Amino acid sequence: MYRTNCSNRMDFGFLKIAAATPGVKAGDCSHNIARIAGLIREADRQGVSVAAFPELCITGYTCGDLFGQPFLIEQAERALARLLADTASCRTVCIAGMPLAVDNRLYNTAVVFGSGIIFGVVPKTYLPNYDEFYEARWFASGAEPHRETVELCGQQVPFSTDLLFEDGKVCFGVEICEDLWVPHPPSSRLAVAGATLLVNLSASDEMVGKHAYLRSLIAQQSARTLSAYLYSSAGFGESSTDVVFAGNGLIAENGIFLNESERFSLEEQLTVAETDIERLLTLRRKTNTFASYGSGTLCKRIPVALRADREQFPVERGFNPSPFIPDDPQQMQQRCEEIFSIQVGGLAQRIRHTGTHSAVVGISGGLDSTLALLVAVRTFDKLGLPRRNILGVTMPGFGTTDRTHTNALRLMESLGVGIREISIREACAVHFRDIGMDDADRSVAYENAQARERTQILMDLANRTGGLVIGTGDLSELALGWATYNGDHMSMYGVNCGVPKTLVRHLVRWVAAHPDYEVARGWLLDIVDTPISPELLPADEKGEIVQKTEDLVGPYELHDFFLYHFVRFGCRPAKLHFMACRAFAGKYDAKTVKKWLTVFLRRFFSQQFKRSALPDGPKVGSVSLSPRGDWRMPSDASPAMWIREAESL
Repeated sequence: MYRTNCSNRMDFGFLKIAAATPGVKAGDCSHNIARIAGLIREADRQGVSVAAFPELCITGYTCGDLFGQPFLIEQAERALARLLADTASCRTVCIAGMPLAVDNRLYNTAVVFGSGIIFGVVPKTYLPNYDEFYEARWFASGAEPHRETVELCGQQVPFSTDLLFEDGKVCFGVEICEDLWVPHPPSSRLAVAGATLLVNLSASDEMVGKHAYLRSLIAQQSARTLSAYLYSSAGFGESSTDVVFAGNGLIAENGIFLNESERFSLEEQLTVAETDIERLLTLRRKTNTFASYGSGTLCKRIPVALRADREQFPVERGFNPSPFIPDDPQQMQQRCEEIFSIQVGGLAQRIRHTGTHSAVVGISGGLDSTLALLVAVRTFDKLGLPRRNILGVTMPGFGTTDRTHTNALRLMESLGVGIREISIREACAVHFRDIGMDDADRSVAYENAQARERTQILMDLANRTGGLVIGTGDLSELALGWATYNGDHMSMYGVNCGVPKTLVRHLVRWVAAHPDYEVARGWLLDIVDTPISPELLPADEKGEIVQKTEDLVGPYELHDFFLYHFVRFGCRPAKLHFMACRAFAGKYDAKTVKKWLTVFLRRFFSQQFKRSALPDGPKVGSVSLSPRGDWRMPSDASPAMWIREAESL
């Protein structure tokens, strides 16, 4: 299990939740609570904090006119009392459905309980009474309950649709089945009032195409409300007289499904997932429209005792080591097309606005300049401008290798753009003498002078041709400050500024696979396989690259992982370390992750001054470092607290 000297598991914000599908018998309350109790004990054994059971599961949803029998209602309450006693030692808070008579009305309710205590009862608001549904025949709506409390199992408990259940950082609300399907679900109101976890007890029968629509509803509701959505629906055992239930257990977080049950299973199921409550709260605090929408929304808050031993259970949630890159190949294709189109659209608008018909791109034979050139080519094609109006400039320096030099020239030739080759060696040598630098000096001045000489050439060529200098630097380089200030840091429009390094490689490979770029394919693929390097130090005796970026600043896949979770979700160093250790298990050990995390934090803070002077460029994803858009940070902000926590790991 992962531990730090300053945090337990809830400090990281993870909460284990579960959708339970018991095997029920319609009308047999004793049987049903025995099955429910078994699943509660299993949930407790697994360290689940909140478990949801289906709608009316204590009696069965398909009882029909038996709901009009006082005996069934009476037995349901007695069964609940036995369930409370049988599971009093369990630390999991549960929500289960049952019919409840209040004075002269019968309600379809969700009962929230744990450790033998009933915390509250939530009545169903919207009662379907169309097609196969007849709920209004038996139940009253909870939209306007005539009592604020009810007596249930000898306890006086809150009774309302506007109940929130909370324990420290965790707050959840409950709705029932049809409530989700209406234009304005109760869960929307509960979310803006503070619920980060939304629970739905359901008994939704199956029809062709309905499941896909249900999944879309849950995904959209969890995304719209920036919440986790826990959905538990009736399964086997319910009457199949006219309808069939599949036992859907679905858990989503901000539009992404964390886990799903097996549909149409004949076995009981406990579908478990861990939601990141801290991540959801961070997103809500950043999204000011979410907070303003919730003003005036009042709900009664009920304290609940979520289990206090959460840190004793290891986190089982997995983390994508490449958060900028979708796992699904088809989705990856769509992502590449969309990003490329955004880059092209931004550059096209800038070219039209400035009235220019030419562009200048520095081509090094590396990934970033290749992507920038590909974007420029697609843009000029789209605008109906000749590719020859794009001037590709390769500028060999002291560290340029034959491989990158050849790739740069052949790529430009295969794409049909204008080509210039201008060596910077002589100009830099003169400059070194002018500033009194020794010939053997290999300091940062030696490296940066080359980058600034190249930028000067590009800018002056752009002035001569009336064109724009297209910037090549990517998002990862901006995060680490891995750019020469007023060198490759500067351009007239930076098309790659929103694309992280790990994604640049995929985009170039994606373009290489396109039929329109068959002539350039071989050069593009070799560029993808070339080690990432600024090539500012001389090559070795074999002419190979010696200055490999990832040897100096660390693996870009780690830095992109840190960048995504630090900027998007505000993850603290200990949480970043924990998540990275899990995501890259077997590839990087904890010591290595700590080393590069510390480097990331130091560089991210110290290099803000470069981002503050960033040229224009298109935002393409949820993480951006533009000082005019997503990231505003003082250049002299202190990293001390972050570094201390990272070094203490």
